[in-house]
Amino acid sequence: MAESRPAALPPAERTVGQLVAESIRFYGEHFGPVVLLGIPFLVIDVISLNASVTAQTIVAWLLGPVVCAAYVRACMLIGRTFWSWRAYAVALIVYLPFPLLVRIYVLPGIAWFALVGLAVPAAMYEGLGVRAALRRGVQLGRADLVHAIGGLATVCIVYGVSRGALQVLLHTQGDQAQKIAVVLADIVLSPILYVGGALLYADQAARLAPVE
Repeated sequence: MAESRPAALPPAERTVGQLVAESIRFYGEHFGPVVLLGIPFLVIDVISLNASVTAQTIVAWLLGPVVCAAYVRACMLIGRTFWSWRAYAVALIVYLPFPLLVRIYVLPGIAWFALVGLAVPAAMYEGLGVRAALRRGVQLGRADLVHAIGGLATVCIVYGVSRGALQVLLHTQGDQAQKIAVVLADIVLSPILYVGGALLYADQAARLAPVE
């Protein structure tokens, strides 16, 4: 007799590992629309592969609007709601320092998004204006900052390790094959970053809610 899968904990009690597991589960159950979220990383790879750090940062800034659109789309898929231009405007503001923070070191970028990035789903799900959403994002991030940073960091680690493993599997010989391996790895695996970031909203909102 097949064993049933244990019931997932509610968002208020969800651990970092369960956040990653739920992100992977959602990706698997909605593979078609979610895998399309990897297109921005595909474009960034094609343009900036083997370029200098400065050039990669500039490319990341120039393609920021596409990356932000993918994140808003991920929030749409998870919340089963409609496109929000306010959420998109908030995403653009949050994204502005992100490429520089990531180039300095990955952790500052993760911490920045953990503290402010949930303003994007807040704008979408709560119908907030830009300023109110940014304030709400900070409020959500601080509800359990350790969980927020830990959750996003773990999602990034899973992405990075899986990306490396997939590159090894796809890599054969020659520079062209290596480029193709990187592109395929990113387009398949990068959507997990958007999904994890969007799902984190429910965790932080539940932790912020007053206990009755």
